[in-house]
Amino acid sequence: MNKRNFIKSTIAGLFAAAALGSAAMAQEVTLRLHQFLPPPAPVPAQILKPWGEMVKEASGGRIEIQHFDAMSLGGRPPELMDQARDGVVDLAMTVVGYTPGRFPRTEVFELPFMMTSPVATSKAYWEMVESDWQNSEYKDVKVLGAWVHGPGVIHTQDGVSSLDDMQGLTLRGPTRIINDLLSELGAEPVGMPLPAIPEAISKGVVKGTVIPWEVTTAIRLSELVGNHTEFSGDEALYTAAIVLVMNKARYDALPDDLKAILDAESGEKLSAFAAQVMWDMDPPARDIAEGAGNSITILDEAEVDRWKAAARPVVDRWVSEMDGKGMDGTALIDQARALIEKHGG
Repeated sequence: MNKRNFIKSTIAGLFAAAALGSAAMAQEVTLRLHQFLPPPAPVPAQILKPWGEMVKEASGGRIEIQHFDAMSLGGRPPELMDQARDGVVDLAMTVVGYTPGRFPRTEVFELPFMMTSPVATSKAYWEMVESDWQNSEYKDVKVLGAWVHGPGVIHTQDGVSSLDDMQGLTLRGPTRIINDLLSELGAEPVGMPLPAIPEAISKGVVKGTVIPWEVTTAIRLSELVGNHTEFSGDEALYTAAIVLVMNKARYDALPDDLKAILDAESGEKLSAFAAQVMWDMDPPARDIAEGAGNSITILDEAEVDRWKAAARPVVDRWVSEMDGKGMDGTALIDQARALIEKHGG
């Protein structure tokens, strides 16, 4: 090869390498996000889709998140965690307790009267994920967000104005800990994911449910029951833990710059944002029930104290279970409470 051809060949090689490098840097990624709520519900409409747009904008359009609502890719809500783990989907949003017993540490945030501010509790939850649980509790997936909803409310056909009214009442519950709580309070819990509630009430399988106000609009609950029970004071009867998770191999395969962008738009930022949105949507949903003429009972401090005393065995049982698994249940409760307080709860 003469000198001129050698120079031409070298320059061409350099241009080709540069082009390949540019293509790698400009890699575009499409991620499929699967979840169980209908599209108008606040979580998909006001949390997940705006978050997806923020990720897209921050990445200059290189990360595209496709949203598949209401289990449109198949399966049941309890399968969402495994769908993300196994790569059936790239991302999944789910209630952690839909897979009972698999994430025992997380249950600390669902213990009765643990949650005060959902935003502070969500920041505490995320801190626990980031400092330890990502490598233990959630080792099979990459956690992008971890949050809780606003105060849990009791919604029934016949009304609950005291602890005595819970005796024998069939109520839908979302998770193992919350069902244990309902049972301890005298009710007969029936576990099921949220989408099953309307049919269960309509068919008389249950006489009501516990969910936060925010999501009642998604299932038109104020048309199915006419009574709602709230608790006075700063501590909520219960809350439920929620996560947005990603398939680990899919996350690991992202270019480093896209990982950094995804991380920057997730974590505590997403967790606090999601909790705040859900909390903000409680009052408008409550207004709908009031506007429909439904009855809203607010239990006073003395009555709430009765419920707290009745709920204490749930905490004691959980601590004993955790201790039996080699985890210090009391230490987890103390840590969770300290972190909630640290973040303003």
